[in-house]
Amino acid sequence: MNSNAHRRRRPSRRTRLPGRLTAHPRILAAVIAIGVACLAIPSLVLASGGDAARARSMPAKSSDEDATAEGKQEPPWDGRTKVLGDGSTSYTGPQPDQLKPTPLKPGEKPPQFVVFSWDGGLQGDDQLFSHYRELSKAYNTHMTYFLTGIYLLPKDKKTLYRPPMHQPGVASISYPTNEHIRATLEQLSKAWEDGNEIGSHFNGHFCGTQGGGDWSVEEWKSEIRQFYSFMEQWKTNTGYTDIPALPFDPKRDITGGRAPCLEGQKNLLTAAKSFGWRYDASSTGDFQIWPTKKNGIWDFPLQMLPYEGGKYQGLSMDFNFLYNQANGETDGDPAKYSEWEQETLKSYLAGFNRVYYGSRAPLIIGNHFENWNGGIYMKAVDEVVKNVCVRKDVRCVSFRELADWMDVQRPEVLEQLRSLDPAQSPDWTTVVK
Repeated sequence: MNSNAHRRRRPSRRTRLPGRLTAHPRILAAVIAIGVACLAIPSLVLASGGDAARARSMPAKSSDEDATAEGKQEPPWDGRTKVLGDGSTSYTGPQPDQLKPTPLKPGEKPPQFVVFSWDGGLQGDDQLFSHYRELSKAYNTHMTYFLTGIYLLPKDKKTLYRPPMHQPGVASISYPTNEHIRATLEQLSKAWEDGNEIGSHFNGHFCGTQGGGDWSVEEWKSEIRQFYSFMEQWKTNTGYTDIPALPFDPKRDITGGRAPCLEGQKNLLTAAKSFGWRYDASSTGDFQIWPTKKNGIWDFPLQMLPYEGGKYQGLSMDFNFLYNQANGETDGDPAKYSEWEQETLKSYLAGFNRVYYGSRAPLIIGNHFENWNGGIYMKAVDEVVKNVCVRKDVRCVSFRELADWMDVQRPEVLEQLRSLDPAQSPDWTTVVK
């Protein structure tokens, strides 16, 4: 445990501010897990049935209009693939199969949006990236995959990474194997072609002292530029000639991210705005309230969900459950796995029910490609996808699609939505006028 990593907060019973774990060779996330008293919201019974129909077409123009921001590109489109740079990336036109954002009509109940997001975005030996890509296709959903930039950088080229406040090549996570780089490139291409979003988890996963919370705006800009460079120059850096270009232009299609350990959002937002980013998912602790903007960028925080039968509220991320159930152990007591899995699943479903039958605020879940404690947190998410994404009015979307939808709503309607308690089921004719 890094005792200095989160010195600005003091943990309580359901609060954990973990530093970097050392039990796993890839992603060792540090996530704030905040606990508070129960909101005293009554339990809700799951409804049966539903429909999986999705109205998807081209994204709103608002996602592509800011071509003047730093690093943004607006390649002309003539129907042909345009290979960019050294051949690592390309422009193949607007992303397929996107949610069509439409303003709410007077008296219309909002869709129930659910966003599943993944930090790291590596296709490792566990093949979790491909698993969730296939699960998304099977249930007609989209997810957001936050790629860590150095997962496209070979270890023998690691000094190309110049992290803020650290020596060249230093990172708080392991560099990938060559096989994992190749597999990750394949999954990134397929994920984008399936309509999923690729976002940024930045590069070195630094937390605490000299991590993102200590970085200046210019240091965050450097981190973002390097993230883009690792995507745009993976062919140069790896020497691979037998893998096709990614089917998207990162500077055009990557418009948001999540900071490691959820640290440093204030300066990150200023830096991200200069690149034309539209949202950030690095904050924490909201009680399932309709999102708002910070510094002109949509703020999509992790959320507090009912935990332990509603006695507490826990953060909507796997690491939160890992800490509270197993004291942070990634290989805890196997005899507890079934109990912990059900507890995690019930918490996710209770958070869903609270807003599905209430304010319809988006449910945001953020996890990692990890098989912690026998993979129980992955199994819990699998069940959530299968249970909620088929329900009437539910839209399991990416953050970018959620931003598209939010952008076309009337400001006065969004203001009314934000005034609702999460469990409040209003007369929608008085909210959406």
